[in-house]
Amino acid sequence: MNIQLLQGDISKLEVDAIVNAANSNLMGGGGVDGAIHRAGGPTILEECRAIRQRQGGCPPGQAVITGAGNMKARYVIHTVGPVWQGGTANEDAILAMAYKNSLLLASVHHVRSIAFPNISTGIYGFPRERAAKIALQEVRLFAPSGHLIPDAIIFCCFDRENYTLYQRLLRQE
Repeated sequence: MNIQLLQGDISKLEVDAIVNAANSNLMGGGGVDGAIHRAGGPTILEECRAIRQRQGGCPPGQAVITGAGNMKARYVIHTVGPVWQGGTANEDAILAMAYKNSLLLASVHHVRSIAFPNISTGIYGFPRERAAKIALQEVRLFAPSGHLIPDAIIFCCFDRENYTLYQRLLRQE
């Protein structure tokens, strides 16, 4: 498995799919969600509206896929992570499901390269190191599951703190 680490803007990557740390209403927002919607243009929002009409949004832990609009990626996989509530509301399992369901959608759509942001660690307040460990664990657990695995799995950290954290965790393995 080829795990890569980058620091930068996920919306600028040339990969098959980028993962969006979305909110349940899929209408864009702040952080990476807003950046992806701005970079992708109105077609992403139109596709998200169609998904909302069909299924009423995207609950935490689940994922949906759209085109990438004006970005270099082919797809955007929108997943909703949990809001941190002190670890008492099944947040670890919900975050793990967000990564797993994103990888399942990638497998179904024959994605060969996928980039993940740091899901739930911004305004949702999930502790960064805990979230990074879950992300790495889920990617590694997915490998032997019998599904198509992307050739490249990229963790794209917008800030230096997350980048340094992932760097340390990857070195420990």
